Amino acid sequence: MPSTLPILRARRERRLARQRARESRKRNSLLSVGILFSLFAAACLVTTAFSYVDLTNDLPSIDILPQLLNPPDGLLLQPTRIYDRTRKNILFTFAPNDSARRYIPLSDTNPQHLPKSLTDAVVATSDPRFWRHAGYTWAGITNPDLHPTIAQKLVFELLLFNEPASLRRALRERILAAQITARYGRTQILEWYLNSAHFGRYAFGAEGASQLYFGKSVTELTTFESAILAGVSDSPSLNPYDAPQTALQRGRETVGLMKAQKLISEEATANALGETPLFQAPPPFKPQFAAAFTNLLLSQLDSRFPRARIERGGLTIISTLDFDLQKGSSCVTAFYAARLAGLPDPGMECEALRFLPALPPGIKVENSSASALITDPKTGQILAAVGETFQAQETPLIAAHRPGSALDTFVYLTAFTRGLSPASLIWDIPGKTNVENFDGEYHGPMRLRVALANDYQAPTAQLLGQMGVDNVSRIAASFGVSREEQLSLLDAAGAYGVFAQGGVYFGQEVNDSFGPVTILRVEGNDGSLWLDWTTPQAKPVLTPGLAYLMNHTLSDETARWPSFGQPNVTEIGRPASVKLGQTEDGLDTWAIGYSPSRVITVWTGAREPSTLPGEQRRMSARAPAVLWSALMQVASQNLPRDSWAAPADVSVINVCDPSGMLPTSDCPNLVSEVFLSGNEPVQPDNMYRRYAVNRETGLLATVFTLPQLVEERVYLVVPPEARSWAESKGL
Repeated sequence: MPSTLPILRARRERRLARQRARESRKRNSLLSVGILFSLFAAACLVTTAFSYVDLTNDLPSIDILPQLLNPPDGLLLQPTRIYDRTRKNILFTFAPNDSARRYIPLSDTNPQHLPKSLTDAVVATSDPRFWRHAGYTWAGITNPDLHPTIAQKLVFELLLFNEPASLRRALRERILAAQITARYGRTQILEWYLNSAHFGRYAFGAEGASQLYFGKSVTELTTFESAILAGVSDSPSLNPYDAPQTALQRGRETVGLMKAQKLISEEATANALGETPLFQAPPPFKPQFAAAFTNLLLSQLDSRFPRARIERGGLTIISTLDFDLQKGSSCVTAFYAARLAGLPDPGMECEALRFLPALPPGIKVENSSASALITDPKTGQILAAVGETFQAQETPLIAAHRPGSALDTFVYLTAFTRGLSPASLIWDIPGKTNVENFDGEYHGPMRLRVALANDYQAPTAQLLGQMGVDNVSRIAASFGVSREEQLSLLDAAGAYGVFAQGGVYFGQEVNDSFGPVTILRVEGNDGSLWLDWTTPQAKPVLTPGLAYLMNHTLSDETARWPSFGQPNVTEIGRPASVKLGQTEDGLDTWAIGYSPSRVITVWTGAREPSTLPGEQRRMSARAPAVLWSALMQVASQNLPRDSWAAPADVSVINVCDPSGMLPTSDCPNLVSEVFLSGNEPVQPDNMYRRYAVNRETGLLATVFTLPQLVEERVYLVVPPEARSWAESKGL
């Protein structure tokens, strides 16, 4: 019988091998889990590290806070001011007055210090855990526009104001709040906040707010007055001037919070609620100089910086405004508006008034208003802006209006791009379109030059049909305007400035569009440069040759004589192009004209047709032409008499009028015309033809007409569709 020992030994070895294998697999599994966990932990650490690096990348330095806020030279202690282009005249100051802001310390060791009632009220309303937390809280982390602690408010308003709202900004805000709390302490943060917070009406700092609303220093405030200011610091628009009842109610609520947080006693609460605070009367209204210009400037500045930061202070804004030109333009416009409305002249004097022509006879609209804009097309800078002036009173508004025929220029420009020229023939006769001219007449054959210069709508509509609405719209859009939408004076000035500068648009990219600007520089009071628009951007839009064709046409004074007479207000003694325009109902009228150095845009409108007895019920473009004439002369009086030189791709030849073809011996009227090279006419005129007629009958001579009765005469040959018009004119 064989021994069982080897068998048992073999079984035991197999069992041990299986056990060792299981233990090995277990160890490997644990090792794998460990490795995976380690890798995950490492990845988390790396991600966290990279996230922190991203959050802290380019983080503003908290070292700037003392420079901004500490007296006597803290940058924010000086309000932001807007100046004219010379830096000599202040247009606007973001403060109740023009003086520097007074800084009041918190420490009671200083005889003049912030009252405890105010600090308690602000803490109670804005940050109840202010003295306990580390400067920040995670509350509201998902709402970047919420700043739940005083330190966070300070960080956002002074350091992160130009960052877009995002979770990243919310996290950066809390990092900085923790840093400034650790570095400067809570007492300093509260002192800074109370000396920089906005209390409405451009009052920054508690001292300025107390002086504005209560007429006394912040050191003299009562508990209830302090509670009112604390409420205003959270909602500046709900201040005692703009919302007095709400300000009082919020003050009472703040007193209740102070009591609930045991910051004041029952007795102090009752005394505070028993107060009847007296608000100081608001400062008397002072008419703001160039208010419309300032509003336009702020709208452009808003595209670069938050308004709240601009208002907070510490900046110098140098505008493009020509102070003297603005004064003269406002004065002239006031007189013009008064006369147009049939009112007495305003009680003011200005040297520029000598340039204002008389209004055409029979033009008077009692509910009319006018506005104007003056720009430099070489720089794209706005030199003057007159808000809509109603009955001689200027408003801060420069609105957009219906363009009417003011943009018909682009119909003709489209034709020039298609090979036509100012000499090209068009027939202004009935039946071509269903559009009538503003004068109710038809004027027969004419060059495009004459049709454009006289604002004839029938031939313009005919030409529009030939060119196609989409093609005209596309070209107009390249100039930043649309014939189908409201037209602003700013866009009109920019578009016509392209012609003035030979096809180049000068300006800046503002609010997602290219156009004229109101700002030269924005500087910090420490000498830092925030914005520099002194050098314009150049945007080529049109070839010099096409621009010259338009300039030559719109500056042709003789071409306007059929409608405006000789002489007329558009003739100012220097080269200038002008396009007049109006809507069909006559409620919006335009005069847009330019020289190489100035663009003058004038709008005149009425709320409804005139109801004055015997007066015309619609305005004419002759009305804004009067104001345009005055403003162009005011703006140009010290400038050289520049004109436009013909570029190399433009030729000048004599043609027969009105056909625009080469003259023949029978052509009675030769004119000089401009063409793009290669587009000159090659055919002789065929509109004027010589015929043999019977002198006695005036009929064509026949073989039976006696020779002594035959004479040759030249006649204008009209197409069949124009015969009725010709007969009505005795042709």
